[in-house]
Amino acid sequence: MTQISVLADAIGARVEIVNAAAGDDAARAAAVTGIDLRAQGIRPGDVFAALPGARAHGASFAGTALERGAVAVLTDEAGRDLVAEATSDPVAVLVHPEPRAALGAASATVYGHPSRSMQVIGITGTSGKTTTSYLVEAGLVAAGRVVGLVGTVETRIEGIRVPSTLTTPEAPQLHALFAVMRERGVDTVVMEVSSHALALGRVDATEFAVGGFTNLSQDHLDFHKDLDDYFGAKARLFAEDSPVRAQRAVVCTDDAWGRRMAEVARAGRDDATAVRTVTTGGDSATGDDSAAGDAGGVGAAGDAGGVGAAGDAGGVGAAGADWTVTDDVPEETGVQQFTLTGPDGIARRATVGLPGRYNVTNAALAVALCAEVGADIDAAIRGIADVAVPGRVERVERGQDFLAVVDYAHKPAALEAVIGTLRAATEGRVAVVVGAGGDRDRTKRPIMGEVAARAADLVVVTDDNPRTENPAAIRAAVLDGAHSVPPAERGEILEIGDRAAAIDAAVAWARPGDVVLVAGKGHETGQEIDGVKHPFDDREVLGAALDKYRTAGPDGDHPPAAGGSHHGGKA
Repeated sequence: MTQISVLADAIGARVEIVNAAAGDDAARAAAVTGIDLRAQGIRPGDVFAALPGARAHGASFAGTALERGAVAVLTDEAGRDLVAEATSDPVAVLVHPEPRAALGAASATVYGHPSRSMQVIGITGTSGKTTTSYLVEAGLVAAGRVVGLVGTVETRIEGIRVPSTLTTPEAPQLHALFAVMRERGVDTVVMEVSSHALALGRVDATEFAVGGFTNLSQDHLDFHKDLDDYFGAKARLFAEDSPVRAQRAVVCTDDAWGRRMAEVARAGRDDATAVRTVTTGGDSATGDDSAAGDAGGVGAAGDAGGVGAAGDAGGVGAAGADWTVTDDVPEETGVQQFTLTGPDGIARRATVGLPGRYNVTNAALAVALCAEVGADIDAAIRGIADVAVPGRVERVERGQDFLAVVDYAHKPAALEAVIGTLRAATEGRVAVVVGAGGDRDRTKRPIMGEVAARAADLVVVTDDNPRTENPAAIRAAVLDGAHSVPPAERGEILEIGDRAAAIDAAVAWARPGDVVLVAGKGHETGQEIDGVKHPFDDREVLGAALDKYRTAGPDGDHPPAAGGSHHGGKA
């Protein structure tokens, strides 16, 4: 437990007892056992972090927090006045000019700085975070580590699943989670670190042993003003002046953004081995980065890998990287074998069970990250061989005579790469069911449509998570991009708003040897429409459509492939 006065000193806050009688310091001496941003989540002994917001001040909910047992409130001057109005009882208020900036340090202090007791690996980048995290977890377990996983799909402590809603939790939840992991004997944590988490301070006061960078391509430009701003947020994990700079770094230099990030990571370090680079070669390794609109080029499947354009990234090239991949051989099953040569000069044969060359990149990065925390390299290579990642190039099998896949690809680079991977795996045609999320980056919507129309034989534009936006308007933006492709160069285009009906139509269209890809939602189990999350799992809905196909037979009674609006296609 931490006394309020000790907590205040740790974060540079002023303690003020509102509604206190003269000489009444009982509130100041109270012990703190937890901290939370949500008034409804407060437990007796917690500090309520009441932050100013765009629509309301968190201190407006101080009354609820105090009723639930909060012993103090962390807030700013305006919040202090609101707390005084919320109760007539003496309350300790920790007044800080920027309470959000202090939240990470406050959370770490309350829970005893748990990240110091474990090796924390943070993985950032546009694509590849989830897949690489799963691969690292598997490699570490194989090497004998007790591992915690924090990510988009789930949080796991020693393999026990805890659902998650944010890629990176808010600071109070994150440090509380670290504390639980420490209590359960976890020695190494692997976590996805989003640009939002870095920009908003969600990982503040986390002590990262190693930071990993996958790639950068267009995403989240609803939050970041441009790609340079987006890069800058990611760079907080590596930059010399950042309070969350990782002690060591492993950077994939297959794209220009990666080469730039390697320079950032190297700045101000005396130990040249503190930054390791990974490359799989290819055009991007020579700086010949292709571009997909402003997205920065060929990218990853779902959360897989990618190639971005960063202009002139400077002098850190992929040639001479510490970890290199050669002799990669894909099998018909999707399993890939490759040779990975590390800083020790030893060439090791490795296997990854996920299709797509970007997953070779993810696997190489994962092994390098394991090595940086001292795990046995050979054991890590054995561990990654059979990893499956929910919603990432995930096959759905119902005995059908074509390939059906669900993938999280929800950005242009990701969609381009996963379609390319599946196209290479079949001599048949490719259908893509795709949409775009509401209340998110609008500029990528037409690019999504353009990528799908160029790469697929059938594109079914449907609803993703419209959230509070008009679904038809989102679909129209995706369709605009699809229609920008000359008719002779694009696939057939359908518009079917109902996502289940869109999946049905794609399955009905398929013939033996074809591929049906349902893109955008991956592992998600809900569809958010007008603020309400409805149960919806692409894997289950695709499975049900396949069951109907199998029952009716390929020539049976299916939903017509031309259902919904028809927008033409190449002959």
